[in-house]
Amino acid sequence: MTVNTPLCFRGKKILAPMVRVGTLPMRLLALDYGADIVYCEELIDIKMLQCKRVMNEVLETVDFVAPNERVVFRTCERERHNVVFQMGSADAERALAVAKLVESDVAGIDINMGCPKEYSTKASMGAALLSDPDKIESILTTLVKGICKPVTCKIRILPSVEDTVNLVKRIEKTGIAAIAVHGRKSLILSFFCLLERKKEERPQHPVHCDVIKAISEAVSIPVIANGGSHDFIKEYMDIETFQKATAASSVMIARAAMWNPSIFRKEGFFPLKEVMQDYIKYVLRYDNHYTNTKYCLCQMLREQLETTQGKKLHAAQSTQEICEVFEMADFYEETTAIFEAKKTSLETETQDKDDQMEDPDVIKMAVRFDKREYPPQITPKMYLLEWCRKEKHPQPVYETVQRPLDRLFCSVVTVAEQKYRSTLWDKSKKLAEQAAAIVCLRTLGVPEGKLCEGENHLINKRKREDQEGLNNRDHGEDLAEPSHKKANFIEETSDVNVPKM
Repeated sequence: MTVNTPLCFRGKKILAPMVRVGTLPMRLLALDYGADIVYCEELIDIKMLQCKRVMNEVLETVDFVAPNERVVFRTCERERHNVVFQMGSADAERALAVAKLVESDVAGIDINMGCPKEYSTKASMGAALLSDPDKIESILTTLVKGICKPVTCKIRILPSVEDTVNLVKRIEKTGIAAIAVHGRKSLILSFFCLLERKKEERPQHPVHCDVIKAISEAVSIPVIANGGSHDFIKEYMDIETFQKATAASSVMIARAAMWNPSIFRKEGFFPLKEVMQDYIKYVLRYDNHYTNTKYCLCQMLREQLETTQGKKLHAAQSTQEICEVFEMADFYEETTAIFEAKKTSLETETQDKDDQMEDPDVIKMAVRFDKREYPPQITPKMYLLEWCRKEKHPQPVYETVQRPLDRLFCSVVTVAEQKYRSTLWDKSKKLAEQAAAIVCLRTLGVPEGKLCEGENHLINKRKREDQEGLNNRDHGEDLAEPSHKKANFIEETSDVNVPKM
């Protein structure tokens, strides 16, 4: 497919992908200070495939939300033409599925082939891919052919220059837009080095500018030099020095930007206090989790962590407490009030639209399901199903929707061609369905199984089933699941893709 984006990888200064650092506030701050391109932190393909894309109207962001309601990736319009989504993957089809999921919200897709951490390499991702060039080729080719945005990858160098150049030439043939090279060696044991184990090089080891330069001269695609924070990049002018030493098209900065993202300013560093306050403003604007905020601020403070301010930051247990440490308590209150007012306004607007579009034939009540009011394992849905069977009606049909604004759920149940729902929205699909069942049962005047209703037949039925089970066990009968059910379960789960450990 033709790449239809203006994103270019020549002559750029780039924020490197960094775990726990490359979240939205840090990316936006780097762009403010002069970065041309920003990479998000590495996100694993399997985790992303569990996410749902949600428009967050309060924050004006696009959120990719996991089943547990945790936001795995958050982005916004401000960075849409500058952010590259980096993923960890060892499977071409999974990588393509994730790329298609996020493609419309990012400027490019990157595959991490340089992470030496055990959690990544054990799953055949990260630097483990360097020992499997066939898999590298499969993943990158599939992405280049399958999406419209540019594809890049980030690698570490191999033990020999020749092997590294040969691998990069093979990668170039896949059609990727650029390759980022971390100029230190990987620990991976591979056939490239005739099965000789090479110790992974850490930041204190000198970056191999000569190898990056050899790569830059051997291929025609842009090469992005990475790894110069320790030896070269102390201030903005050093970025150009590192670029010349490696003959690279662009420079990718990690730790120097983590310590002070104003490294991207041509005019020089901002005072660290101002940088941290600017960062906190983005944290509040985009509702960043306080643990991530705290981690990033600690990286900026570094040797100042033992000061009074550093100790207060270390002890902070909320975003509000972090703001107090940096003399931003008033800003916190103002920002929180603004977003609460916006949320309330949007909720009112949404409710008005719901009321206007409401089906007049739906019977409604303001009820919620509270499991504490019911015996264990007894629910209104069970009672409604039992009633339908007794009255020879089709079983209840539930239609559940999620509201994008706050991700709450509402369910409509249809029984005997009549619809019922609660006017209250719930935090889960199951709770919303139970509430709809309660509305139906109360309208029909049918018991719903609450503890206050006294003894009920479903509890007695469960007691009889439990007693029968005990009697069977006393007679030595095998109560295990039938073998054919076990076999079916194995067949159903065998198609699930899991990383090789």
